[in-house]
Amino acid sequence: MAVHHMVWVRFRPDVPEDRIAEIEADLRQLPARVTGVQSMTMGQNFTDRANGCTHGISVILDDKAALERYAVDPFHAGVARALRENCDVVMAVDYEY
Repeated sequence: MAVHHMVWVRFRPDVPEDRIAEIEADLRQLPARVTGVQSMTMGQNFTDRANGCTHGISVILDDKAALERYAVDPFHAGVARALRENCDVVMAVDYEY
């Protein structure tokens, strides 16, 4: 079964838009750089329903084994580190479908 990995983040107010764009560009490389990633989307939240989160990230992976490989992949680890360094909220949920 495929896995949907969703991440909600809140970028700190001091993070410039060009830095957010750099992180988004790196995230968009995930399907080409990490085996088992089928697709990735990211967008800025435009509602007040996300408890202050500013952006959502959606990654579709082949299966649970792909999610395990994704978690330790060096490229993904670098992008995840950038999110933690520039966000004061990072929440993730994973489910099969």
